[in-house]
Amino acid sequence: MNTGSTTRRTATAGAAALVLALTASACGGGDTAEGGDKGGQELKGETVTVAGVWTGVEQKNFQKVMDAFTEKTGAEMKFVSTGDNVSTVVGSKIQGGNAPDVVMVPQVGVLEQFAEKGWLKPLSKTADDRARDYFAPVWKEYGTIDDVFYGLYFKASNKSTVWYGPEAFEQAGVTPPEDYDGMLEAGRTLSDSGVAAFSVAGEAGWPLTDWFENVYLSQAGPEMYDKLAAHEIPWTDPSVVKALTTLGELFGDKELVEGGGAGALRTDFPESVEKVFGDDPKAGMVYEGDFVAGLISGQFGKKVGEEAKFFPFPAVDGGEPPVVGGGDAAVVLKDGENSDAGMKFVEFLATPEAAEVWAGAGGFISPNEALNLDAYQDETTRQIAQSLVEAGDGVRFDMSDQAPAAFGGTQGAGEWKLLQDFLRDPSDPEGTAKKLEAAAAKAWKKS
Repeated sequence: MNTGSTTRRTATAGAAALVLALTASACGGGDTAEGGDKGGQELKGETVTVAGVWTGVEQKNFQKVMDAFTEKTGAEMKFVSTGDNVSTVVGSKIQGGNAPDVVMVPQVGVLEQFAEKGWLKPLSKTADDRARDYFAPVWKEYGTIDDVFYGLYFKASNKSTVWYGPEAFEQAGVTPPEDYDGMLEAGRTLSDSGVAAFSVAGEAGWPLTDWFENVYLSQAGPEMYDKLAAHEIPWTDPSVVKALTTLGELFGDKELVEGGGAGALRTDFPESVEKVFGDDPKAGMVYEGDFVAGLISGQFGKKVGEEAKFFPFPAVDGGEPPVVGGGDAAVVLKDGENSDAGMKFVEFLATPEAAEVWAGAGGFISPNEALNLDAYQDETTRQIAQSLVEAGDGVRFDMSDQAPAAFGGTQGAGEWKLLQDFLRDPSDPEGTAKKLEAAAAKAWKKS
């Protein structure tokens, strides 16, 4: 679940990898914003305003991408941080007559809202062509509303990563598992060695939706995932009950969950990471997305790749390993003063050259298949990005981010609360499914 902050929001093998690497080397330095060569000044005198949720290090790194566009085109770039409530801030700026030219939208639901309000320009043929050439089709689909391509996904996240302490694994004599059952078995061995298997962040509710989504995507498959995400099947469907039953086996086992369900419900996301990678580890594993790495290194001072490692969320019941993603899509506003120049910037963001800038700065994963994986700073990020890109059309956007906020994005309500209740007592999957369906039906009726 993405609550609006990008801190929570990732080359195929053999010959295909070689093709992508060659494409990246061919395009990385020479692909330009439409109409200009490297070092050109065709947009000199133009100012492009970009709005997005990023602050701090993320904003500074995105500034490097904007600086690269300035060097290429001569355009002056300005970034406006919206904070988490992108929709409200952008709406007020449009009403006030000072709309930004480009907005980096962090949720599918917000992108749909912008399109329904008539705020967006369809992206250009150049942006469309680059999206087709460089990205798996699924990313273009998530940026398309009513058959119109509005959103180019520039920054992605891989929400199918399980992080573990190598020292805890070594002491227990376990290795990264091959499948979900193997993960639970490794967890029980960890518990026998003196630390709980998992630290679970149940205090907010959104990590629980991500747990469910990974289990459901692998167990039920992408087509069923799409149907449930769109509420085309009810939450009482047997596939939902099955996924809840599977998840309940973990949630209900006090050997597997540090502090049990009650303890997990008092654990927020940073604390869940601290319980594995802090000074006094209580658990061997914590599940969440690639953004966990930022907390591990930045807040807890552990070296990712050495003192902290990850394995992909494992396959459930013989399904494919799940890859749940999220991301930030670049859109162009009709009311922007320089929306034509803004369109050129989005065209630039579609190139591997633009992605390479932030990849080199760190804290970034791109869905762009033409980006050479060597552009990433470290092997761990490289592996996470490769997992996302290799999933191709198997990637599925965070389900709760696609739902009406009343169901998929509100603290103390809807899916968040009901999965918290399930964590507290996972003994009745069918009853939980009925409550989820009642909440979903109500939310979709209002949307």
